[in-house]
Amino acid sequence: MTTAEEHWDARYAESTRIWSGKPNAALVVEVTGVAPGRALDLGSGEGGDAIWLAQQGWQVTAVDVSPIALGRAAEHAKEAGVEDRIEFQQHELGKTFPAGTFDLVSAQFLHSTIDLPREEILREAAAAVAVGGILLVEGHLEFPIKSHHEAHGDVHFPTPAEVVADLGLDDGRWELLTTAAHDSVKLMDGKEFHYQDGTVKARRLSV
Repeated sequence: MTTAEEHWDARYAESTRIWSGKPNAALVVEVTGVAPGRALDLGSGEGGDAIWLAQQGWQVTAVDVSPIALGRAAEHAKEAGVEDRIEFQQHELGKTFPAGTFDLVSAQFLHSTIDLPREEILREAAAAVAVGGILLVEGHLEFPIKSHHEAHGDVHFPTPAEVVADLGLDDGRWELLTTAAHDSVKLMDGKEFHYQDGTVKARRLSV
């Protein structure tokens, strides 16, 4: 059986750059203007989000399962001059998770064509948010690429309301700031894909 590390290393080995290098649009929209502190970037890939956060003054812990992705991200961070503001850690989320609490925990598109315990990971993400801190979850509401839908048509993408309910974010300990679906465009492998995503943003009020 292929491990998550092997799967994603193989994916990253297909090209010298998979993603655009730019931060996810939802991250920029939702985090711009937030006072920087300690941030956790889950599924950091080639480092676009982590680098942008560091440039805004955040001290970032960037997590990915793929050593290839982490190596590229570290190089990109060095090129951008923010390597001292980012700590890269390898974790297979669902099995291991970074220690500590954070003022921002960002989970951008934690989806996989192989088994991924997404709800469990997001619960750990919520638990890692410090009081006063923000949880930001961005997810697809449909497959960006039609062939993926045809191959994995049984996959369910939770709506923002389902994410809120699954994580218990409306139980009085959280302030819901954003729960919305929106149109998106993603550049991947040099091609544009149009589809719908969902955003959940919540501030922890108490433990």
